[in-house]
Amino acid sequence: MRTVRFFIILALLSFDSFAQNPYAIILGVAQDGGYPQASCQKECCRAVWLDKNRHGSVSCIAIVDPVSGQSWLFDATPDFADQLHRLELATKNPAPLAGIFLTHAHIGHYTGLMHLGREVMGAEKMPVYAMPKMKAFLENNGPWSQLVSLQNIEIRPLTEGKELVLNERIKVTPFRVPHRDEFSETVGYRIKTAGKSLLFVPDIDKWQKLEQNLAEVVKANDFVLIDGTFFQDGEIARPMSEVPHPFIRETMDLLKDLPNWEKNKVHFIHFNHTNPVLRPNSVESDKVRERGFRIAEENQKIQL
Repeated sequence: MRTVRFFIILALLSFDSFAQNPYAIILGVAQDGGYPQASCQKECCRAVWLDKNRHGSVSCIAIVDPVSGQSWLFDATPDFADQLHRLELATKNPAPLAGIFLTHAHIGHYTGLMHLGREVMGAEKMPVYAMPKMKAFLENNGPWSQLVSLQNIEIRPLTEGKELVLNERIKVTPFRVPHRDEFSETVGYRIKTAGKSLLFVPDIDKWQKLEQNLAEVVKANDFVLIDGTFFQDGEIARPMSEVPHPFIRETMDLLKDLPNWEKNKVHFIHFNHTNPVLRPNSVESDKVRERGFRIAEENQKIQL
């Protein structure tokens, strides 16, 4: 009997410890324009306009530390208000964010900062983590420069490849990725805890341009949330070379030799409104899962 009690107590302690681990919440999975996209009346969006439950928020994740009560957003999207509300509900913590990490200066990834201004939240020195060109872009262009001058945000500079310690449980490292850098550089983030690591790369031109081999990147991490903007070539009317992204088909082929348990780490995210994987029962979404990969879902929680 004593042995049974010992193992019950041990199991409860282990469960409590697990519950205190940091975790990620996926708050959005769509490309910058959301889903459905403005003015789209094509088949991919027509029925979705009529069903609010099928709408998708712009790509965004949060990292939560249950011990400290802190949380950090990765990208500030046009859906910032709803995503912050859902984060507060999920964490049962309406306290201010501990900070926001930005990947780059395309509209779906930073324009949510407007909610921090005096017209809305009137935030006080909200930490916003940004690379040098992104920092300069915010400081030298309105209306973002007003957020800086009024001290609604406090820009904290990042250095490529340099690990940033958020607290004793969470570390974040930015790394450059090749993308259309009209206004800023583009980065992905490696988020590391004591037991796990998560990679977040919502935008990249092509994996072949990345210095590291993608398969090795997957092997080196526990969870990999990566660019799934388009499923395949020909998905939009204009030449797709104008908006280069790795097609999901291409990425799956690049990783085809990995064992299934490695493929299971890969979660595609940042889907254009034309991408058929946004439809849960589509042939394409079934194909992704059959090949061992995953499709990121809103409100999905990932234990770190």
